[in-house]
Amino acid sequence: MRLDFIRPICERPGPYTSLYMGALIQRDRATQWTSLRDELERAGAGVPAALEEEALRPGPGRAVFATPEDVVLAETLADSPPPFVNVSPLPYVTPMLLRRGENVSHLRVIIDHAGAEVTVFGGGSPRTTTVEAEDWPLRKTSQGGWSQRRYENAVEETWEKNAAAVAHEIDEQVRRIDADLILVAGEPKSRSLLTEHLGPKSADRVLMVEHGHRGEHGGFERDAEEALDRWLDRRRAELLDRHREQAGPVGPAQVAQALREGRVHALLMPGEMPRTVWIGERGTQVSTDAGELRAWGVDDPVEERADSALTRAAAMTDAELWFTGQVSDVAAVLRY
Repeated sequence: MRLDFIRPICERPGPYTSLYMGALIQRDRATQWTSLRDELERAGAGVPAALEEEALRPGPGRAVFATPEDVVLAETLADSPPPFVNVSPLPYVTPMLLRRGENVSHLRVIIDHAGAEVTVFGGGSPRTTTVEAEDWPLRKTSQGGWSQRRYENAVEETWEKNAAAVAHEIDEQVRRIDADLILVAGEPKSRSLLTEHLGPKSADRVLMVEHGHRGEHGGFERDAEEALDRWLDRRRAELLDRHREQAGPVGPAQVAQALREGRVHALLMPGEMPRTVWIGERGTQVSTDAGELRAWGVDDPVEERADSALTRAAAMTDAELWFTGQVSDVAAVLRY
């Protein structure tokens, strides 16, 4: 999982109120929020108007992260979490990340002779672009005569121009969002032409799926979700293998050191880690030893949950985060 989307709450100083609420209608939301607000007030935490506005909004489950002044991040959750509120120096993001799952930056492409629908998942809400360079001639005929071969050549040129235009759009989107995967369905000849025109970076990330055409997306969406699950399983296994081959860091102390040095490619976390570590204001100021932080110029180290502190350090150093039951303690896959 890439952590770019939580950088705003990692960069902005707290303390943070982290609010989780289930999927409720407005009346039940108001009842639930009253109880949670009372809990915040007993803890002496401020309740900005923007936080109350988010809390009272009916709909699916929500995770909301606010400073005493304003809401910094609000996320809709796929499932409904138990309601709770937490006040701490850092945002308590682990429940949200566990429910969000690994968010693979990818493209979904359905191509035919006329062009393609390209849907981008990454860098914001999913968005679909229709790419069509030429609209005639598209179909071969069996009319015969001296001009048939010339006509067929013109049709094939149209197919190729459309495939080249789709390839250009894919290359641009891969460059822009650094997509991990490109899932392609559609007409076999067009798929073949597409791969011939893709740049090397895009071509290495293509995975063909069986079902799908522009008039019917159901089979394609099922195939795409299954392909993503398989890719995630392979990716997680690859990271675990790399960690074992490297004899990489294990435990908060070793992992915190690697994060401070900017050497972590991916964190491997078993789930929630409520044990505490010490942190400073800067993202990579994390250690199991408060004295160590003081020696580096942190005047007043504070205690914080290990999962919150290590996730902040990962986000601030462009490291990935993967949850896996294959590790019993936090571990790191190193860049070098």
